[in-house]
Amino acid sequence: MERKPLSFGMTMLASAVGVVIVSVLSGLATFVMMIAMMVSLSKMDSENTTIVKNGTFLTVDLAKISGDRTSSGLQASFSNTKTVGLIDAENAIRAAATDDKVAGILLKGCGAPGISWGSLTELRSALEDFHESGKAVVAYAASYSQGEYYVASLSDRICLHPSGMIDFRGIGGEVIYYKDLFDKLGVEMQLIRPESCAYKSAGEVYTLNHMSDANREQIRAYIASVWRTVSETIAASRCMDVEKINAIADDLSGYLADDAKQMRLVDNLCFEEDVRTILKEMYAGSHLLSLEKYATNVKKTPNKAKESIAVIYAQGNVVDGSSKGFGEGVYGDDIVKALKQAAKDDDVKAIVLRVNSPGGQATASESMTHAVMQARKKKPVIVSMGDLAASAGYEMSCMADVIVAQPTTITGSIGVFATIPNFGKLMNQKLGLHSDTVCTNRNATGLSVVRPLSPTAMAMMTKNVEDFYKVFVGRVAEGRHMAYDEVHKIARGRVWTGADAIGIGLVDTLGGIDLALSIAAEKAGLSNYKVKEYPKEKDTWTQLSELLGENSDDDLSLLAKMRLAGKWKMQNGKWKAVSRLEQDILYVSESEGLQARLPFILVEE
Repeated sequence: MERKPLSFGMTMLASAVGVVIVSVLSGLATFVMMIAMMVSLSKMDSENTTIVKNGTFLTVDLAKISGDRTSSGLQASFSNTKTVGLIDAENAIRAAATDDKVAGILLKGCGAPGISWGSLTELRSALEDFHESGKAVVAYAASYSQGEYYVASLSDRICLHPSGMIDFRGIGGEVIYYKDLFDKLGVEMQLIRPESCAYKSAGEVYTLNHMSDANREQIRAYIASVWRTVSETIAASRCMDVEKINAIADDLSGYLADDAKQMRLVDNLCFEEDVRTILKEMYAGSHLLSLEKYATNVKKTPNKAKESIAVIYAQGNVVDGSSKGFGEGVYGDDIVKALKQAAKDDDVKAIVLRVNSPGGQATASESMTHAVMQARKKKPVIVSMGDLAASAGYEMSCMADVIVAQPTTITGSIGVFATIPNFGKLMNQKLGLHSDTVCTNRNATGLSVVRPLSPTAMAMMTKNVEDFYKVFVGRVAEGRHMAYDEVHKIARGRVWTGADAIGIGLVDTLGGIDLALSIAAEKAGLSNYKVKEYPKEKDTWTQLSELLGENSDDDLSLLAKMRLAGKWKMQNGKWKAVSRLEQDILYVSESEGLQARLPFILVEE
């Protein structure tokens, strides 16, 4: 029997029903996936406290310390390994110093750079406190990066794989310049900055093909300051002269395993199983427990103190707005809200603002600085600087009662700039595209990106950066109780290390967040307190909804995912390592509007 074809109406109805069914099934699958993820995360969060046995050595894997704040369950689910934030790692190490079941710490390196100098210095300080309690610290790695060796140098015994190496060669600064590439592409980058801000050199990577004298001067000064701290610390720990340390770096004479042993950079050349024997026979270490698990124990330990000190984390690039999903960055609205909440909370008696930022958008910087000023009227505000507290990161810090930094912190960079591209030649000569205009007013297209800025627009933008620079310097002068001209002399976009910043009045004292908390407690008259962390973490459902919903395409979503996986990004459904050039391009893509940002891109080599 011949089947009659469906009528047009029936065909359309069948198609519509099919679309509805597919949509429902797709939505149901997404919902099931979200529920499954939430159940999984909930199960992770409710894991039983790890039992610590007698004779335990905490394994501190430097590759598993990431950022200042421990990632939430949702963030952690996007990473292949469990990590712990620097602050929780420090707290765990200091708690272990008084834990009778913890016999010592085993430091493990992986030979790859990861943590920056400020964080390494802070971690080393916590390990020194642990070591002073009389407990052992032993280090082992197949290979050590320079930063890892800096931390490991405090150990009672440093062990290295017989075929390993130590990447010990001093610190170098390298900047990639794009001018010739842009010239070939037909792109002109118009750099606008105050005439006096020669050190504010971020935009120079588009307008020059070499370091300016001012940028070379400041990079040389800051890496020399960091290296001085590192080399002197290593020399003291290994009972060597600084001159000897520098000779080893100059000649690469401690690079290979046998040479490292001969130069007394390490004590043992051995395999990892040999280290277990050393721990057992020399230090009564019969069990190993990861720092990540121990830190979870410490964090779950109840603190019944009624009064609190708020710790507000400002980590990443400064941007306007608020975070969506789990985008990483210093979102102006989020920090302002956190400062207001902490200032209003009667149980919070002082505020520690943890700044780890190279700067960013000037508008967000101004909003946060104003919020710090308002909070300070109600209770003490102490700033703890991490790896970076530069430009906008410094502006939001300068109004605090006390500024604490590490000697290796990069700070200052008091200045501002703007860049506006001109794609005219790229469009006209390379792509064969042309534009024409019709305007109601003389400068209606004066800020176009397909032709040079009009003289009036250039004058307006120049006035904008000059005016903001004066405001910035004035803010610092007010907050640091200095004369305007005194600040201007050390500003002009120049960066300083924490060690150098003390002598010029930009920083009050050297130390980590433990010192900042101690100062905050003293100013608030507290002998016992608990810590309240801000911005408050969103619940898992909210994070998932924002991540999978229409808010998932926020400005920093790609960069956030890259950072979550440690400089990786998602491409075609797979995680892919981000190249040096891509890192620079991602950095540039965030630079919208007036920028108060570090004058160069830091690369951990």
